[in-house]
Formats: sequence, C-alpha cells, structure tokens
Amino acid sequence: MSTLFYVLLILAPAAILATAYAIIKKRNQGRSIKRSVAVNLATFAVLTVLIAALSVSVFAADDNNASAADASAATTATETVDNSKGMGLLAAGLVTGLAGIGGGIAVAAGAPAAIAATAEDPKSFGKSIIFVALGESIALYGVVISILILQKV
Repeated sequence: MSTLFYVLLILAPAAILATAYAIIKKRNQGRSIKRSVAVNLATFAVLTVLIAALSVSVFAADDNNASAADASAATTATETVDNSKGMGLLAAGLVTGLAGIGGGIAVAAGAPAAIAATAEDPKSFGKSIIFVALGESIALYGVVISILILQKV
C-alpha cells in the first residue's frame, strides 16, 4: 500500500480532533462555532473521498501485482508481507485502550453518585450498583471485541 494512504488514514482522525479542539476552545470563549463546524465537515468530506479513491487504486494495483506475481511465482519464490495482521493488532489495541478510557469516564461519573446515594439511603445500593456495573461493562465489551479481533489475526 502506498505511504500516502497511511498518511491519510492518520490525517483523518487528527483533523477531526483538531477541529473538535477548536470548537471547544471557541465555545469556551463565547464565539460562534459555525465556521469550525463547516471546516470540519469539509475536511471530513475531502478526506473521505481521498481515502476511498486511494483504497480503490491501491487494491487495483495489488490485483495487477498479484497477477504478475502468479506468472513469476513459477520461476522465483517471493516473500509476501501481510499488512492485515498488523492492522488487526492495531485495532485490538485501540479497542482495548479506548474501551478502558470510556469505562473509566463512565465509572468516574457514576461511582461518586452511587456512593452518595448509598450514604444517604442504604436501600438504594442495589439500584446504584447497576449504573457502576454498566460503566465497567464498557471496558469488558472492549476486551471481548479485542479477543475476537485477535482470533481473526
């Protein structure tokens, strides 16, 4: 795959995060965020079209290389590189990490409220522990998904 394809894959989330930062900063300063939202949508649309176009061209080039490689495979043995394993491992790591962060945010919001509710009325412990467990289950679902991804790799 071309280097430009990987650069665009990294650039897309970076552009979205940079625009989100600009939106939050403008919102805190009391300014209008319409221009930032428009820039975000335009950037997202352009990057989506570029990634789609490069994906098609890269896979078409890989098909041409595969047919040429089949012809030359009879004469020489070549070593092939499988990038899908690396992407699968990257996906599993991202799933686990982001699910852990999401679970931490959920528990950070729910646990203090559950503790306060239990301190005021001990009978509410059963109801409040459900919300804490829901937050913790986000991280567990992330681990399950990463295990499923690792089985495919």
